[in-house]
Amino acid sequence: MKTALFCATAIALLPAQSFAQDPSDDQLVVTGTRTADPQAADRLGGSLTVVDAQAMRDRQVRDVSDVLRDVPGVAVSSVPGQTQIRLRGTEANHVLVLIDGIEVSDPYQGEFDFSTLAADQAARIEVLRGQQSALYGSDAIGGVVQYITASGREAPGFTARAEGGSFGTFNAAARAAGVTGDLDYALTLTRNDTDGTSGTRTGNRNLGKATTAASLKSTWNPAGNIKISAVGRYSRTVSDFNNQDFTPGSPTFGLAVDSPGSFVRVRGLYGLVRAEASGLDGRWQNALSAQVANTKRDGFDLDAPSYGDRGSRVKGSFESTLRFDEGVTRNSITFAADAERESYRNADPTGSSFTGWRHTNNVGLVGQYNLTAGAFALGGALRHDFNNKFQDATTWRADASYAFDTGTKVHVAGGSGVKNPGFFELYGFIDGRFIGNGSLKPEKSTGWEAGVEQQLAGQALTIGATYFDSRLKNEIFTDYPAPDFVATPANRDTDSKQHGVETFLTARIGTAWRVDASYTYLHAREDHVREVRRPNNIASLAVSWHAPEDRGGVTLVVRYNGQQTDSAYLDPSFVPTTVRLGSYTLVGVNGDIAITRNLSLFGRVENALDKKYEQVFSFTNPGIAAYGGIRARF
Repeated sequence: MKTALFCATAIALLPAQSFAQDPSDDQLVVTGTRTADPQAADRLGGSLTVVDAQAMRDRQVRDVSDVLRDVPGVAVSSVPGQTQIRLRGTEANHVLVLIDGIEVSDPYQGEFDFSTLAADQAARIEVLRGQQSALYGSDAIGGVVQYITASGREAPGFTARAEGGSFGTFNAAARAAGVTGDLDYALTLTRNDTDGTSGTRTGNRNLGKATTAASLKSTWNPAGNIKISAVGRYSRTVSDFNNQDFTPGSPTFGLAVDSPGSFVRVRGLYGLVRAEASGLDGRWQNALSAQVANTKRDGFDLDAPSYGDRGSRVKGSFESTLRFDEGVTRNSITFAADAERESYRNADPTGSSFTGWRHTNNVGLVGQYNLTAGAFALGGALRHDFNNKFQDATTWRADASYAFDTGTKVHVAGGSGVKNPGFFELYGFIDGRFIGNGSLKPEKSTGWEAGVEQQLAGQALTIGATYFDSRLKNEIFTDYPAPDFVATPANRDTDSKQHGVETFLTARIGTAWRVDASYTYLHAREDHVREVRRPNNIASLAVSWHAPEDRGGVTLVVRYNGQQTDSAYLDPSFVPTTVRLGSYTLVGVNGDIAITRNLSLFGRVENALDKKYEQVFSFTNPGIAAYGGIRARF
C-alpha cells in the first residue's frame, strides 16, 4: 500500500524523468564529448542529469552515493566497506567513474567503491546514461558518472563547516580558493568520522568509518590561447565491516554476523596534468593530458591482515577539434587518442596466491562529429581499441535532438559498449572457494533511447520522459561447476536485457522554491530471470525553500527504493539462493539559518521515519539520526 501511494504521488507530480537537476538551456557540461570546450547541455541527444553545488548544499550531502539516489536510472547498494551503483540495470563495474577528468576505478576490482568518495564543498556531479564506450572505451556500458570540483575562478573564497550528531559522528570540511593574476587555485579538505551502528540483524557491534580527502585544483593561463591545468587528489577510508557466517552447521550460516577486528583500509591517489592550446581564432582546439590513479586496499580479520590488492593506471590522451561555422550552423570534427596501461596484483598476506604484477595495455582511437543548426543538434562517434590481452573492439555512438518553439524537445540516442574483464575475474583466488578464469571474453552491449521534454510556465517547470532498451552479451557471472562446485567466473551464452522508463520534473518557483523529482521503472532480466539488486521502481522527491537574501532555508528529501532480489548463500554448497529484499522509503529534513553575514547554523534529520531496511541480504542499516553544525564563509 505504501509503495502504491508513493508511486501514485510521484506520477501525479511528474510525467517525466530526471532528478534534482536536469540541464538548463544555458548550462555547459564536460561529460559526453571529447572536444576541449564544454558543450551546451540542451544540445545533447542522450540523457544527462546534473547535480549542482546548490543541490548538494541544500541536501547536506556527506557521501556522494546518497545524492546519486536522486538521479534517474541509478540504483545504489551499500554495506560497510563497499558501495556500488548501477545505471539502467547494468552491473556496478559497467559504470565509468571520473573525478575531475581522472578515471578512478580500481584496476584490480574493476569498479569504483563509492563508499570512499566524500562530498566536497562547491562540487557538482554529471551523470550521463547509456553506452558511452565510443568516447571513453571500456567500462562505460551503463554510462558515466563524473564528480567535478569547482575551480578557484568559479567559486573563490574561504568556506568551512563542522558538525556532530548521532552515532558518535563528527564531520568537518574546509575550502580555500581564489585567483592570482593568471593563476587560480582551489584547495579542499574533508573529514567524515562516525562510530556507526550495528550492521547485522542480531548483533551489537557498531561499525565505524573514517574518511579523509584532500584535493588541489589549479589552472594557469600563460597566454590568451594557452591553458595548463592540474588536479591532485588523495583519499583514505578505514571502515569496519562484518563477515558472513560460513561455519557448517551454524544456525546463522550465510548471514552477516558480528566480526570483531574486521575492517578494510582503502587509499586512493590520483593526479592529472592537462595542456590546452587554440589556433585559427579559437576554431582549432588541442589538448594533451596525462593522468595517474593508484589504489591500495587492505582487509583485516581479528585485527590481522587477511587480504589485499594493488592497482594503478597511467593514461595519456591527445584531443584535437576543428570547428567550421557558417551562420547558425556549427560543425566540429574531433580526433582523440588514448594510451593506457593498467597494472594490478594480489597483495594476499597469507602467501596462498600469486602476488606478482600483471599488466594490460590499451590504445584507443576516437573520431567524433557534432553539428548544431539552430534548434537541431546531431552527434556521432566511432572508436577502435587495440588491446594486448583481449580482442580489439570497435564501438559507436550517435544522438540527435530538436527543440521546438513550443518548449518541446525530442531526443534520441544509441550506441555500443564494451567492458574488459578485471584482474579479480581473471586471476582472483579466495581460499579455494573462488578461482579466476583467464579465458574470459569482454562483455559487449548495444542500446538505444528516445525521449521528450516539455517546458511550461515560462520555463519555470520542465518535465520529461525517456524510454531505454539495452542488451548485454557475454555477461560475466559466477558459476559453480560440478563436481566440486567451486566458484569461478564465466561468460553467459544467453543475453542480459534491460529496458525501462526514466521520468523527471524540475520546478523553479521564483527565487524561493525548488522542486526536483524523478521516477524510474526498470525491467532487467537475464535469460528471463530477474537480476539482483535492481529494483523495478525507484523514485525521489526534493523540495527546497530559501529565505530572502539567503538568510536560511529548509529542504525535504524523500527517496523510495522498490522491492528487489539478492543472492544468498544459505548452505555449504555455496550455490546461491535468490531472496527478496523489501521496499523502503527514506525521509530526510534539512535546514539552515544565517546568524551573521558570514556564519550560519545548520541541521538535518536522516531516516526520519526510522525505517528498518536492507540494501544487501542480512546487512542492516542505521535508523533515525540527527546532526547539527556551523558553517563559515568569507
